[in-house]
Amino acid sequence: MSQRTGRTRPSAPTRTAGEADVIVVGAGPAGSTTAYYLARSGLDVLLLEKASFPRDKVCGDGLTPRAVRQLVRMGVDTSAPGWIRNKGLRIIGGGMRLHLPWPDLASYPNHGLVRTRTDFDELLARHAAAAGARLHERTNVTAPVLDERTGRIVGVTAKPLDERGRAAGEAVTYRAPLVIAADGTSSRLSTAMGIHKRDDRPMAVAVRTYYKTPRHDDDWMESWLELWADAEDGRGGKILLPGYGWIFGTGNGTSNVGLGITNTSKAFGRVDYKDMLRRWAAQTPPEWGFTEENQVGDIRSAALPMGFNRQPHYSRGLLLVGDAGGMVNPFNGEGIDYAMEAAGLAATVVADALSRDAAGRERVLQGYPAALKHEHGGYFTLGRIFVRLIGDPRIMRIARNHGLPRPWLMKFTLKLLANLTDHRDGDVYDRVINAMTRLAPAA
Repeated sequence: MSQRTGRTRPSAPTRTAGEADVIVVGAGPAGSTTAYYLARSGLDVLLLEKASFPRDKVCGDGLTPRAVRQLVRMGVDTSAPGWIRNKGLRIIGGGMRLHLPWPDLASYPNHGLVRTRTDFDELLARHAAAAGARLHERTNVTAPVLDERTGRIVGVTAKPLDERGRAAGEAVTYRAPLVIAADGTSSRLSTAMGIHKRDDRPMAVAVRTYYKTPRHDDDWMESWLELWADAEDGRGGKILLPGYGWIFGTGNGTSNVGLGITNTSKAFGRVDYKDMLRRWAAQTPPEWGFTEENQVGDIRSAALPMGFNRQPHYSRGLLLVGDAGGMVNPFNGEGIDYAMEAAGLAATVVADALSRDAAGRERVLQGYPAALKHEHGGYFTLGRIFVRLIGDPRIMRIARNHGLPRPWLMKFTLKLLANLTDHRDGDVYDRVINAMTRLAPAA
């Protein structure tokens, strides 16, 4: 582990164990990455996590090159055991099977990774702790602590939990001048601060399970573009849904098998997605082993908050990072890479802000949401348009029938959906995508 750099941690002889420079609520990828960078900058950071590690999260477990870049920048050894490297995306649909390698770019590595969230989240949390963050597991944050005069958040109250997740002692108060909400889709801390979800932004649902299978070491991430639901017209027809199924080998004898559906279809919320996953898995070749007796764990689901669906990302001493701020790519449902990118930005802003006086501090903090919009706002706006379009089954059918047979168009689509371009010296696809992103109004 390299030495921490940045400003020296301020001396605080009267500081108690419940006081810090910054409190981070939630030790998923967003919170742990934020805590890591804050600790590396010399700040005293408390990282509070409701569960205890290892713990699972509903996810596809796949990491595109955009997320790999963040891991490399954090010094995570992705060549160690447990990481499964992949070459690109295998797309199946319309009777076709395409292999699209990850693009060879200066800005990103040319490979992706797969690692289960049970391993991944704990690795990042321990990485943050090794950098100096004070990790408190089984700590359920229940409410913000507000300054009565200014209304700013100055800490949180939390209840310790036992191994079964039950209350195990008196409530504790933690105090810090700044708090990071990295507490996931529901983000109760943000809601308690009056920051609510926006209904005009897309949402999706992800459903997944694991199967023991000989395909566990596949070096391509596989995406199926045809998900069908029964039509409600009573004629026995089918509706092509806006979303995709996936098969990601985890390398441990199992594959993560799941599907994601956006809420822009009329069928959203009317379909039993768990049953759809079972029926889809049952239609795969028998030698893959996607059968009930090979299933490992339950079929679980989770909501995906997309396109900055909770704003503002800063208010009264609270910064939002990751799913708490709706930082999921509407094009493909990725959230880990954007959570980690926002975490690095939030940590930089916080470290800068805490070096200023009160007036200067607030100016710096107000720059955080502006920086997020500058970085991803236009792209997320394009994503919102995209999910509205594919919510129409006719558009989905046209895209499937006329897009898949054209490899050049699919190469462009991969770069657009995965947000993988070079901003300098890129090819014509990069220049078109970058121009579209710049011209789109910020989300």
